[in-house]
Amino acid sequence: MLRNIVLVLGGAMFASGAMALWSGNYIAAALLMVWGAMFVFGIIYERYAYKNILDHLPPGKGWSRTTERFMDPKTRRIITVYVKPITGERAYVAETLTSPAAPVEE
Repeated sequence: MLRNIVLVLGGAMFASGAMALWSGNYIAAALLMVWGAMFVFGIIYERYAYKNILDHLPPGKGWSRTTERFMDPKTRRIITVYVKPITGERAYVAETLTSPAAPVEE
């Protein structure tokens, strides 16, 4: 939800900057368009490039499995989140167990 709010805010800032550019206020236009573009690019980058999915458990001691699980939209695999409480670091690990096959309809 917060990501969507920031994305809309960034788009609104960029659009406001375009209107300021049209009205001749170049400094406000530059500031609004640059910050708006940074917000939009940051959210898009975070959504698609931030999560590095591992095929094995994270190395080392101190990792705890969380209850957070989701399906990766690109690979369609179930991902489990592990966290290292001391540092707050998170690791995204693909499940190795496959789910049972769906029944075939005849």
